[in-house]
Amino acid sequence: MTMKRKILMVIEYNGAHFYGWQKQSGKRTVQGELEDKIFMLTKEKAIVEGSGRTDKGVHALNQVATVEIENSIPLANFKIALNKLLSDDVVVKKVIVVDFNFHPRFSAKRKTYEYRIDLSKTRKAINFEQVTHYPYKINLERMKEASKLLIGKHNFKAFCSAHTNVTNFEREIYDIKIKKVGNSLTFTLTGNGFLYNMVRIIVGTLLEIDKVGEENIVKALESGKRNLLGKTMPPNGLYLKNVEYNS
Repeated sequence: MTMKRKILMVIEYNGAHFYGWQKQSGKRTVQGELEDKIFMLTKEKAIVEGSGRTDKGVHALNQVATVEIENSIPLANFKIALNKLLSDDVVVKKVIVVDFNFHPRFSAKRKTYEYRIDLSKTRKAINFEQVTHYPYKINLERMKEASKLLIGKHNFKAFCSAHTNVTNFEREIYDIKIKKVGNSLTFTLTGNGFLYNMVRIIVGTLLEIDKVGEENIVKALESGKRNLLGKTMPPNGLYLKNVEYNS
């Protein structure tokens, strides 16, 4: 008699040719790809649940997802066999068995996103789908100072796309790091959760801080008015870097 197991998977994917994480009819998605290949491997129509949905074009370094299967295949073999079936732009890096009470989304305590920018004057033809080209002047020190206004617990409604079903806009940001090395600029944001397009709007606002001004960030947090802030950056520079849980 086989016993059902809940398997946690840590997944890396290049989102350039996916229509996001969530399964959609007739479109290639990460969730759909995983479920299709797990069915090929186990002959079970299992649901893969992720720690969150990434949009079309967004990447993940360590997405966390779970699947419940009855197949008795050893864990190590499950990972090897699944990776052989998956396409080159998605890979399962780690698998472990977890308690059935564990939920990749609701059990998560902290998430870290990274946004990568190329500041070169001329855009790159290689790897352009993994970084956002931004050939404009930036004010690094002012961006770093302005980012401190976002640390802590706030109503981030102004930093959320209008296309959302969320009713609670309160989130807590623990840390924002901005690092420039040559023509590479990286934003790293850690919080207890992020709203739809929140990271991309934060990055767009900080990049345009000389135009937006710190006072409008404060006003936006108080009023929830999106038009006070900068643009929403493209998806190709965004990575889900890490998801943390209580040990």
